[in-house]
Amino acid sequence: MSAAPATAGPETGTVPRHVAIIMDGNGRWAKARGLPRVAGHRAGAEAARRALRAAGEAGVECLTLYAFSSENWRRPKAEIADLTGLLRFYVQRELDSLHREGVRLKVLGDHNAFESDVARMVDNAIAKTAGNSRMTLAIALNYGSRNELVGAARRLAEQVAAGELGADEIDEARIDAALDTGGLPPLDLLIRTSGEQRLSNFLLWQAAYAELLFVDTLWPDFDEQTMASALAEYTRRERRYGGL
Repeated sequence: MSAAPATAGPETGTVPRHVAIIMDGNGRWAKARGLPRVAGHRAGAEAARRALRAAGEAGVECLTLYAFSSENWRRPKAEIADLTGLLRFYVQRELDSLHREGVRLKVLGDHNAFESDVARMVDNAIAKTAGNSRMTLAIALNYGSRNELVGAARRLAEQVAAGELGADEIDEARIDAALDTGGLPPLDLLIRTSGEQRLSNFLLWQAAYAELLFVDTLWPDFDEQTMASALAEYTRRERRYGGL
């Protein structure tokens, strides 16, 4: 996200254009109920449906969900298999509904690291919904913000080396466009569930001027009321971007 102009004044009472969520707490939710971790991930998928619906009804233009980080590959193989299977199931089940409701799917990160059938399924979903414009659902898959920044720097360096771009032409707007989120509205609100208070390598550049909201709710319990409360909290904040 490019930095806001220094002349920007206080901004309150508006619906955020772009909301991102670090969906945390699936494992703790399952453990508290004596259930396997995969049950928490399944419940988390239902929470994602509720969040998307609530955001769309509120007028949010883009919802970004942190579904699978590049660090998640360190988890046990059985859990990775469960998460991959859930992704496969979710895309198969939700694609027609997303398309019918005018939702465009965008992926942040490198989803080609997943099994080939999953990668193809995601590619097909992106292609099928590409023309939709009511709302964008961005899913971060095998995503890490530092890797994203490195990739953007390399692409810009290659353009400079090829004579397509001058080094002095690299500014915030160029970097912003080279990121996985290029073309999306600037990030306004970043929510993390389960009481944890860190970004965990998620949208580091984009969050520079975003409002941060940490809620105690475990992700599977995130519902329409939780989203409404988060959006209401956002409207009460004054966004000054360093100005008065």
